Amino acid sequence: MNHPFSRRTLLGMAAGSAILHRAAPLTFAQQLQTPAAPVPDFGFAKRSAVALMRGEDRRKNVYEALVAIDDQIRPILKQKKSVVIKPNNVSTVNPLAATHADALRGMLDYLDGRFKGPVYIAESSAGTTMEGFENFKYTVVANEYKKQKVSLIDLNTEGKYQVLPILDANLHPTPVRLAARLLDPDAFVLCAACLKTHNVVIATLSVKNMALGAPLRSAPKTPRSEQFNDKRKYHGGVRQTHYDIMLTAQKMAPFWGATVIDGYDGMEGNGPSSGTPVPSRIAIASTDYIAADRVGVEAMGVNPEWIGCLKFCHQAGIGQYDIAKIDIRGEKIASIKKEYRLHRDIERELRWMGPMEEVPEKLG
Repeated sequence: MNHPFSRRTLLGMAAGSAILHRAAPLTFAQQLQTPAAPVPDFGFAKRSAVALMRGEDRRKNVYEALVAIDDQIRPILKQKKSVVIKPNNVSTVNPLAATHADALRGMLDYLDGRFKGPVYIAESSAGTTMEGFENFKYTVVANEYKKQKVSLIDLNTEGKYQVLPILDANLHPTPVRLAARLLDPDAFVLCAACLKTHNVVIATLSVKNMALGAPLRSAPKTPRSEQFNDKRKYHGGVRQTHYDIMLTAQKMAPFWGATVIDGYDGMEGNGPSSGTPVPSRIAIASTDYIAADRVGVEAMGVNPEWIGCLKFCHQAGIGQYDIAKIDIRGEKIASIKKEYRLHRDIERELRWMGPMEEVPEKLG
């Protein structure tokens, strides 16, 4: 076996080690005056591919975005036994705040002929999940795609979970219950995100949809004494929310298949539930959720340095956030970019970036 060090090098290292052992330890004051060793670069190193499509048909945009990265999806998809589509139903009554039925149709069109099923559309809504499915016509979609064995799952009612510790308002660890179906190694998890502004993390796209869709709340008709809502634990403070999203993404990312961000009608202003529409007419897709979100942030004209949870995800090696290392297939960002008006609380939201003189107030 070849060793990377010569005998002479090893002897020199041993001698140096002996000298260090004989030397008196540095005092704390001396340590402060000693130049620190350079911090190694960290983060996601590989290049990522992102599809960016524009057109006047939402369903077609989503389908074509997935087709554009088919070479990235197929090797993963063929190894899986099921597909789990995770929509965004932060609201169960406002269609602009939720994944559109035609976005789901575009995803199912792509899966048709590429995957034999079953396919689950699964959500843990902050409201009543099945009411949202009915209001947004997901029930109709499931009936249209019976041959693909499409069914609807309320993750709160299913009640199966894995536990993850995150930080609470006092920077203490607190457990949250994450939906087990989104952590299934045999499932291809397909995120169905929206392009929206947000009241805590500035913009909500793929990672936010997954990280805050996974924590469970008590199922409908649960006795009051047994009710819980682990989603609320992510609102311990503006700084903690970004970090807790990264922790959750770190737990979930090994199970992620691909994401689609539907920006046919984006939301600006007081998102994620009460903003106003922006006709961006785009769809973004990637097997790298962080890269997809970076392209989404660029499409919204938002400063990418402001989205702490995505920067943290890049630094943790979860995905690519450096736009210079993202290969875009389809439209050029400059041709589709629109300046989205941000949430009225944007100044307070940005306080995560400053020095931590005290725990920031809660937002969201």
